[in-house]
Amino acid sequence: MSIRSLLSIFAFAISLSFLGCDSPNKLSTSGLLATGKVGEIVVVCDQGIWESEIKNYLDTGLTRFITPYMPDVVTFELNHRTPDRFVHGIRRHRNVLFLTVDPNHKGDAAKVEKRMDVWANEQIVIDIIGKDFNQLLEVCAGGMDAIHKEYDEYSWKRIMNRFEKVSISSARDAVKDNFGISIDIPKNSKLVTKRPNFYRIEFPEGSRPIEFVGAGSQDAGTIFSGLMVYQYDFIDSTQLAFENLLQARDTMLKYNVPSEIDGMYMGTQYNEIFYPEYSTMQSADGNVTGTEIRGMFVFKGLPRFGTGGAFWEYHFVHPTKKKVICLSGYVDAPPTTSWTQPIRDIQAVLKSVEIIQ
Repeated sequence: MSIRSLLSIFAFAISLSFLGCDSPNKLSTSGLLATGKVGEIVVVCDQGIWESEIKNYLDTGLTRFITPYMPDVVTFELNHRTPDRFVHGIRRHRNVLFLTVDPNHKGDAAKVEKRMDVWANEQIVIDIIGKDFNQLLEVCAGGMDAIHKEYDEYSWKRIMNRFEKVSISSARDAVKDNFGISIDIPKNSKLVTKRPNFYRIEFPEGSRPIEFVGAGSQDAGTIFSGLMVYQYDFIDSTQLAFENLLQARDTMLKYNVPSEIDGMYMGTQYNEIFYPEYSTMQSADGNVTGTEIRGMFVFKGLPRFGTGGAFWEYHFVHPTKKKVICLSGYVDAPPTTSWTQPIRDIQAVLKSVEIIQ
């Protein structure tokens, strides 16, 4: 059998194993929430498996980057544990991957299964079980796309579900009333800028000393993040072209997001290395389809260096209001701090959007 045929079989088998497992089957009897870093997968396997060529496939397939950010933002980092060290609190980690050789396994290919809420609530555990090393190797060489997708999707779903439980807020209600959409946001988020077609919501994490319109001076801290919501009249589909969305973004930010330094404002970085990227995106409920754009922002307007950070935004047309709406999340953090958590928070907010008729 050819390698291509084998990979097709593995991809099909993985799809079958994951089918119907998008939500937890039952809550963990422990009643405890999963722990561990948002961007981390605990890989449980014997030392020999971890030190083999399988690790290269795990690194390539699971340690991927959310681009085009600097510093790099990885979807996941890998944390190895041998089976005898997978004990106590580590069992509650949110993302776990088992690689197991079981001579009693029957079949021409390794078995791939997903289990939910095994040792903690909101936990995802994926098992790859083969009768020998080669079966594990074949799945790791050809099946990481499907496995990465499972961990990746559940990462933002887990955050979104937590936001849903605490999403009753004046900021959320204000967005609903003015823009005709519902979004889930972190607890204690504050609406700090309110204009007819532009709102800015500040998330509760610590911030660096950057001042936006509608806010006072900020205390120095670690991460500054939030969400901007803006809208403008929808005329025709040409407005939804990538470059036109960027042009509209720059116009809205120039007049609504000035720096604390007179003459400077938030703008988009168009450096070749960090040039914005775009793709089609759907909301979690599948009812909103639009364009997501990821990139870097910088405060510009004067011939001097301006501070900046990352943005991730979602553009779509409101079907009844006939407005182009943009949800633009931003993160400003020191380069020594991991950006994975705040950027995943932004992704969860964007994915949560629902149209209010």
